[in-house]
Amino acid sequence: MNSAPYSITVQELAAAGRNNIPVQLQSAKQLIYSSPATLAFNSPGAQGFGVKRAGLAVPESVMLLVAPGCCGRNTKLLSQIPGYENRFFFLLMDESDIVSGKHLERVPQAVCEILEFLQKKPSVVMICSTCVDALLGTDWERVCRKAEAEAGLPVRPCYMYALTREGRKPPMVLVRQAIYSLLEPAERNPRAANLLGYFSPLREESELYALLQAAGLRKIQEISRMQTFEEYKELAKANFNLILHPEARLAAEDMEKRLGIPFLEMQRQYRLDKIHRQYELLGQALGAPLEDSVYREKAERAVAEFSARHAGKRVAVGERLNANPFELSLALIQYGLQVEEIYANVSPEDFFYLRALAAWSPMTRVYTNLSPTMLNYNSGSAMVDLSLGADAAYYQPDAANVPWDDEKQPFGYAGLEALLQRMDAAFI
Repeated sequence: MNSAPYSITVQELAAAGRNNIPVQLQSAKQLIYSSPATLAFNSPGAQGFGVKRAGLAVPESVMLLVAPGCCGRNTKLLSQIPGYENRFFFLLMDESDIVSGKHLERVPQAVCEILEFLQKKPSVVMICSTCVDALLGTDWERVCRKAEAEAGLPVRPCYMYALTREGRKPPMVLVRQAIYSLLEPAERNPRAANLLGYFSPLREESELYALLQAAGLRKIQEISRMQTFEEYKELAKANFNLILHPEARLAAEDMEKRLGIPFLEMQRQYRLDKIHRQYELLGQALGAPLEDSVYREKAERAVAEFSARHAGKRVAVGERLNANPFELSLALIQYGLQVEEIYANVSPEDFFYLRALAAWSPMTRVYTNLSPTMLNYNSGSAMVDLSLGADAAYYQPDAANVPWDDEKQPFGYAGLEALLQRMDAAFI
């Protein structure tokens, strides 16, 4: 058996096409290992916003984790983060529960016990379940309705089902839908808009805020900035939702159906022309052109100065960062850098970028973060000056690294400038 780490050039990938992704890049078709890129997902409570922490995005909410001990072990770490004290509770499953499903009978009682323990009544109890119940076929909607009837407050499911991450509705899509499901129809405010997609706010310096305000919007709302449940309910008054992450699309569609709130969509980009084009399209949709020239010119100067200093330097790009690794790689190549390697899993949606990458840098190699063969990866095969992402730092230990995974989210021209500043400092 060949033990060399699997890789493929972007040229080969693009030629294969979106319907012929190699099996080595598909987690459902091979054994996988917990590489640096998958640790945060396989243990969602360990860091970042996995299902458990994301499920508590609703202000004043608490969570009941229904799981075997092994699935909940990392949640204890989360409970030590300021703001998460007394928000996580556990209903542990034993071997008999796993076989029979008898634990489900105890869920309403557990919810009631949580309410008795807490001095202040929560806004909602989120029930977080694991792959065990995915295999049992548990109807969590029914279980939550029963618990809600007995407890007298909203109870909602969120699914930490790693088995469904390749499906049409993976866990992080469903949890986004769940956290907006408590909103009820309200009178619309024509000067209010919601930003959907992230569980933490955009960086304050993002020009998106100023551009939306210039278009007449006075309330730009993000669930991550809501401190109380009363503030959360204001989200139902928005004139429209602006999707900033594709995994929020299902939530936006649900809000349009239930609340009558339409939605628009943008994506995080690091290429100057694409950032500008998205603002053009957004302005057209709003009927108020967005004048972004001041921000664009500032970012253009930053790119020109960065390129003059670092053109030709070699970088490696991972996927544990605030970017699509293929779009970011394309941007960096266009700014004069050499992207030697990309460590990321490939989806059909990535082929738009892969085709462009094949034209700009056909020999850039893509490594999967899931293949056990990556245990044999040797960074000596492609020495680089800088790596981007925590996973890339693992594979390239001798290179400077920019993790670029802050909780506050970069977006637009300001996001690009901030990244270039971090990279510039790391190169020095």
